[in-house]
Amino acid sequence: MSDTASQSRIEELLAGLNAPQREAVTHGEGPLLILAGAGTGKTRVLTHRIAFLEGTGMARANEILAITFTNKAAQEMRERVELLLGRRTRAMWVMTFHAACARMLRAEAHRLGYTRQFTIYDQADARRLVKRCLDNLGVDTKRYTPGAVHHQISDAKNKLRDAEDYRRMTGDSTAFTTHVADAFAIYQTELLRMNAMDFDDLLVNAVNVLQLFQEVRDRFSTAFRHVLVDEYQDTNAVQYRWLQLLSSEHRNLAVVGDDAQSIYGFRGADIANILSFEETFPDAHVVKLEQNYRSTQTILSAANAVIAHNREQKHKSLWTNLGEGEPIRIRELDDEHAEGRYVVGEIERLVDEGASRAEIAVFYRTNAQSRIIEDTLMRRDIAYQVIGGTKFYERAEIKDAIAYLTVLGNPQDVVSFQRIVNSPRRGIGQTSLGRVTAYADTQGISIWEAAANADQVPGLGTAAVRALSRFMDTMEGLRERVEQRVPVGDLLESLLHDTGYVDALKAERTIEAQGREENLAELVEVAREFDATAEEEMDTLDVFLQGVALVADADTRTDDEGLVTLMTIHNAKGLEYPIVFIAGMEEGVFPHSRALDEGGLEEERRLAYVGVTRAMRSLYMTSARRRNVFGAMQYGLRSRFLDEIPRELTDRADEPRIRPGMAAQRPGSWAASQPSPRSAAPVPAYRMGDDVSHAAFGAGVVTGVEAGGIVVVRFAGDGSERKLMAEYAPITKL
Repeated sequence: MSDTASQSRIEELLAGLNAPQREAVTHGEGPLLILAGAGTGKTRVLTHRIAFLEGTGMARANEILAITFTNKAAQEMRERVELLLGRRTRAMWVMTFHAACARMLRAEAHRLGYTRQFTIYDQADARRLVKRCLDNLGVDTKRYTPGAVHHQISDAKNKLRDAEDYRRMTGDSTAFTTHVADAFAIYQTELLRMNAMDFDDLLVNAVNVLQLFQEVRDRFSTAFRHVLVDEYQDTNAVQYRWLQLLSSEHRNLAVVGDDAQSIYGFRGADIANILSFEETFPDAHVVKLEQNYRSTQTILSAANAVIAHNREQKHKSLWTNLGEGEPIRIRELDDEHAEGRYVVGEIERLVDEGASRAEIAVFYRTNAQSRIIEDTLMRRDIAYQVIGGTKFYERAEIKDAIAYLTVLGNPQDVVSFQRIVNSPRRGIGQTSLGRVTAYADTQGISIWEAAANADQVPGLGTAAVRALSRFMDTMEGLRERVEQRVPVGDLLESLLHDTGYVDALKAERTIEAQGREENLAELVEVAREFDATAEEEMDTLDVFLQGVALVADADTRTDDEGLVTLMTIHNAKGLEYPIVFIAGMEEGVFPHSRALDEGGLEEERRLAYVGVTRAMRSLYMTSARRRNVFGAMQYGLRSRFLDEIPRELTDRADEPRIRPGMAAQRPGSWAASQPSPRSAAPVPAYRMGDDVSHAAFGAGVVTGVEAGGIVVVRFAGDGSERKLMAEYAPITKL
């Protein structure tokens, strides 16, 4: 290609880029940090920089390594670069971290004692091997589950810690950590013996081979003249070290990310990697992308105002040429049902006015919050989809709980019995279950009767007989409660604990298991709502199950008019919608109580920033004055994130902050403009150590007093600690 043609091609490549984008694309040698705010075109910049490097001769195609996190993102990047460069893209390494490490290890794994034909274990394979290690150690895998142990091992590997490091860091603090350390050591030995690596090993071993063998490090760091990384804020310790080693020769490491969208700390992502980039590379060139092409200025100003409260950040200020746009709609409703009715009512109004359902998304902090919104959408016959998750009544734990209730109501239901008999695991395998089912068929009796007389089933082992007997003793006790016509909510709560289902989830010690617990607590709330309206003479369990079946069946209907989208805010990252609702904006819900307890407020605020910046033209944010959480009514404050949005950006800009006779709240709180539900009687002052009584939770003691009339109470019944607003919560000083 002639110089003139080449120059023309470069000019065409740079056309349409704004000044900071062009600066990032055309940067020469040395480390580069591209701070790309939400909706500022980071993928465009990354792909154009790759094309610029190759097109100007700064790097040949096979000297470029471009890394991202997911196969989908890697495929999109590859396709976009190919549109710019054509077939030359095929010589580049444009792939995920794991794929790049696996390719590297196919050539170098023999240095670590593996062959190039090593097997890659997926999550299920890894957990099976962990279970075998625990069995060999004589560890009770019901109490210390393979999933929980593997989670700890994986977390340690992603922090570049081996079994001995883990043991030194945890000591013998608990039986659990001791078992993890013992299993970790055996697990790694077994993987090497079987010539296998799990997903974490791909990264760890790639780092090891670069650190231990200088010639390998020299070869790869010399070969890759330019290393580019997408979503750098999501990297963990092992990924950070791998990139550092690969870029050690040329130091041409270009990273694109947004610290304000670092929301995966629970998965091991370390925001310090992007915050400390300039300390690691003092000569780094920094480019800020702040022009947003997605949202109105009102939405961006709200996002800027919220994230400004974080101390750990790289300051950016998003702006747009799209105009101010409409104000943000803030609504505080009586409870979660009123919130659901408001959200769905607004969706109906918007659709009537011409909006497509596909333009509308509803976000929430936890999956369990979707249930009421789903129920309301189904009652109004509005089709919807759940992204990144499963519809409430299709979730495995919900199906399990319903199957338990079904068997209690109908002991002849073989399908439901087969679903629950080994969930959670009780050592009742498919072979044993097959023999029980065959015996029931042969004798012409129900599966319940056959299992209740397990010792009479031919060919059933002693261990299986014992396991079935214990299970049926529990089920018989629950069946008695059905005959006593206890409320469905009480029955469901009892079976979840008596069968060990909740204990098994707690033993997993993972974020996912905690989410499943929250979903089950929401199902208990569904049952309690049913109990509150049930007539005394009805067969409540059958009626409840019938109602759930009808609701679940409605999930299967399709609609050609588009689907309203529901998802957690974590799943919304990278997406955009013209109209966004963010529900559940209350303290303890969002920000989540667990994050507040564990010092994760700044990540919660980044999550709020992500949620706000998904909206293109319309944003609704709703909260409830009281909400059932884990089966108990809670009265609380609206989220601090709402109060961090300037009033002039909302549709309540003209309302006074506090009017006479209104509830005193945190400064700027929208709840301040709501009449107090109580009389003007003075609220008693609380001090640490005061004994109190709560209408729902019983006796407790005040363990803290915070600004804004918040008292922190630890309740004796379940040992829980809850933040309550003294003026609203039904608490009495003893």
